[in-house]
Amino acid sequence: MAQNNSFSATVYGVAREAGVSAATVSRFLNGTAKVSDAKREAIENAITKLNYKPNMLAQGLKMGSSRTIGVLTQSLISGYFNEALIGIEDALKGTGYAPLIVSGHWHASEEAERIELLIARRVDGLVILTGNLTDAQILAFSQRLPIVAFGRELAAKNAFGFSFDNYKAACEVTDYLIEQGHRRIAFIAGPEDQEDAKARLAGYQDTLARHKIELDVKLIVPGDFQESGGLLAVNQLLETGQRFTAIFAGNDLTAYGARLALYRRSIRVPDDISIIGFDDLHSSMCTTPPLTTVRQPLFDAGKRIGQVLLKMMNNEKFTFDVPPLSLVLRESVRRIS
Repeated sequence: MAQNNSFSATVYGVAREAGVSAATVSRFLNGTAKVSDAKREAIENAITKLNYKPNMLAQGLKMGSSRTIGVLTQSLISGYFNEALIGIEDALKGTGYAPLIVSGHWHASEEAERIELLIARRVDGLVILTGNLTDAQILAFSQRLPIVAFGRELAAKNAFGFSFDNYKAACEVTDYLIEQGHRRIAFIAGPEDQEDAKARLAGYQDTLARHKIELDVKLIVPGDFQESGGLLAVNQLLETGQRFTAIFAGNDLTAYGARLALYRRSIRVPDDISIIGFDDLHSSMCTTPPLTTVRQPLFDAGKRIGQVLLKMMNNEKFTFDVPPLSLVLRESVRRIS
């Protein structure tokens, strides 16, 4: 009982400082009702001034909520996923929710196991950042909690998914290389079972066909979206004597590996071979030379994902505009005659 009185006194203290009722403060802390911007600002200022730290776990238990959002990613070391995670964190800032992040490592069975773990921890909603689960599996999980998935198209009562237009961006990349005079364009693909990798390959192939450039399948080399895959792919191209003036790498990490392979053979970029990537990781502006690539607005996407999931958990309607991709021109591609 004494603990309850202490908690109430603290809420009353915040209420007195903010000039609002204790009930308003409680509703604000619990997220059970909206308050005006003026009242919200007054309450937040009072909380800061009094250094009040509400017991979020206790409040969550009262509401049947853990106040946590589960996030299934594929890698905790990839800059690609980190940008999206930062965006999700930004969306949750000030809401009382915190993310609980786990990795699936591109294995569907492990992804399913991690989701079950998150559900057992009573997360209130789930974000899935790509992966190898089927749409049917995700829809089945959405019967148990709201889900927003990145990297696939979903539209169901308790599940929403979207992906970037990788095909269109790949067409723009290939168009740009052709405009710069390149006809022998090598392509280092991504994993065959990933939709974004398939779309980028299709964009490359279709754009060559549109320009009536004959496709040379020997210039398409498998990769794995990792630096090592890019290095091995370029070694294969060179060792089999393929002629090419440019490389379209499936992603930036692949481009880094391709650049290293060329450097080790004293092949200059872009003087001898041009390279273009896909993702615009933060380090791509600092490579030698700075990498021309496709910018994926992952922070913005992550922030919108978090915002949509919060609305879904509150049974609110939402609209969603997919952020566009854009070609970032730097110094790794040169025009040839």
